[in-house]
Amino acid sequence: LRLHHNGSYSCGGQVNYMVSQWSMSNRVTVTLHRVAPSGVSLSVQPPRGQVALGDSLVLSCAVAMGTGPLSFARHREGSGAPLGTGPRLELHHVGDNDSGQFRCRVSEGDSVAESDPLNVTVL
Repeated sequence: LRLHHNGSYSCGGQVNYMVSQWSMSNRVTVTLHRVAPSGVSLSVQPPRGQVALGDSLVLSCAVAMGTGPLSFARHREGSGAPLGTGPRLELHHVGDNDSGQFRCRVSEGDSVAESDPLNVTVL
């Protein structure tokens, strides 16, 4: 469900196909509320965050709860600039300078949640 699904709903149908009697249900009101993002986690491929020099590294961000639209950004500790947006980021041909701690930051409006830091080591 998304916030734009707020509204009043009912359903109808044919009660008896022999008589062709159409019937409608009572209306119900659906009210959706925003949920701030929480439970942000960051995972890495290859496992344990150890990648060989020149190989690829994939950082995936997941959110346990939160209504959309959600914005994703990945940061390396010590660098304020986001590395990429979207829930998945692939770094091709990693170098020595790609080692470090990474975090995923998820925002929805004024609400922001971050993952725990994840260590990446380029071997």
